[in-house]
Amino acid sequence: MSNAKAKSFEFYEVVVDGMRLTGSFNRMFEPRPITEYDLSALETVTSIEGAESLGYCYQCGKCTGVCPIDTVGDFSPRKVFRRTQLGASLLDSPDLWLCTTCRNCLRVCPKEVNMIKIMPAVREKAVLEGKAPKELLDAFEATARYGNPLGESPRKRADWTKQAGVPVPIMSKHNAPVDVLWFVECYPSYHPRGKDASIALARIFNALGVDFGILGHEEKCAGDSQRMAGERGLFEMLAEHNIKMLSKYQFNQIVVTDPHAYNAFLHEYPALGGNFQTVHYTQYLASKIHELDLKIPIPKRVTFHDPCYLGRHNGEYDAPRKLLHAIPGLELVEMGHCRETAYCCGGGGGGMWLDGFNRDHLSMRLSERRVLEAIEYGADILAVACPFEVSRFEDAVKSTGNAGKLEVMDIAELLAQSAGLLESPVEVGQ
Repeated sequence: MSNAKAKSFEFYEVVVDGMRLTGSFNRMFEPRPITEYDLSALETVTSIEGAESLGYCYQCGKCTGVCPIDTVGDFSPRKVFRRTQLGASLLDSPDLWLCTTCRNCLRVCPKEVNMIKIMPAVREKAVLEGKAPKELLDAFEATARYGNPLGESPRKRADWTKQAGVPVPIMSKHNAPVDVLWFVECYPSYHPRGKDASIALARIFNALGVDFGILGHEEKCAGDSQRMAGERGLFEMLAEHNIKMLSKYQFNQIVVTDPHAYNAFLHEYPALGGNFQTVHYTQYLASKIHELDLKIPIPKRVTFHDPCYLGRHNGEYDAPRKLLHAIPGLELVEMGHCRETAYCCGGGGGGMWLDGFNRDHLSMRLSERRVLEAIEYGADILAVACPFEVSRFEDAVKSTGNAGKLEVMDIAELLAQSAGLLESPVEVGQ
């Protein structure tokens, strides 16, 4: 047989082993394009470092079934891919700012289309091109200027300690090593309901005899949400400042209030020289729960909202539940979406500062969707363990017409009440 390349010929009809085959039947097995696309918009995204995996999508749709945004709008990684494949610019699309980086899509994606890397990478380019929503840019500016997205004076960062009723050592004045450096974060330092949780936690630390201190005015925002929203430069500036401040003092471990700060300290700060043993406050208290005298029953039906950055991002589901189970009289009921399948509150990935923008693109806020689920399961209290959530859910309780039906409380507040460290539920929020 000749080694020359064989040429194919199409016959109108042939008979093979007694079977009559036509030319049209033969053409069924030839590769052929069904539709051709101009992939330049998709290639613009996949050429960005960190966003390459958007091109891996093969349209199975698993992400759409679990994306919390799709329950209140028209969004999922599959839809983002398809629109971009059809020529829509992600850099100019509202889709770019809707993702809360909750990580539920990555949990089920067989191709590992990683929105946790894609969205921050593309957003960073959009921010540099001046295409970010104004309310997000305002939060960036406030953080850069004041060290917090609320625009509050850094000199007032530790003012909440005056209301704590217990000693809260500030490291610059303490002049001694401590066992625990408590990284308080912004909303627990400035927001009225965040300060309530900080007061509760300070009283718990004192009741347990914890040797702790805080940075006070030397602390700035951990910056993880700003990073996920596209401002990596701002994040690095904040991280370098915090690492420098922390390095001035001697301590054994960091306890953080905020799951977003927890994520930053675990996964981002080490690359910048900040290697610290870090735990979330629920993990720390879960290890000491038997030392806390929980004597006052809380006879309420309580459900717990898993924070995305504590649960799906970092695998901690049990510590908050261990604390709630330890409270006498409390009945813990799980919502249908709980643990790894939990809904998002809408505050992650910059969503905390995008409610105005989202109003034009979603049928309701994710926080409202979550509150309705808590009501559906008959909860009296929605327990939380992330500083973003108390204010978001309390607003959602009001906007959904459920004022007086559902109370939103940080786990620290519930523990402090049961331990008799807060005089009564009325004290919370004052």
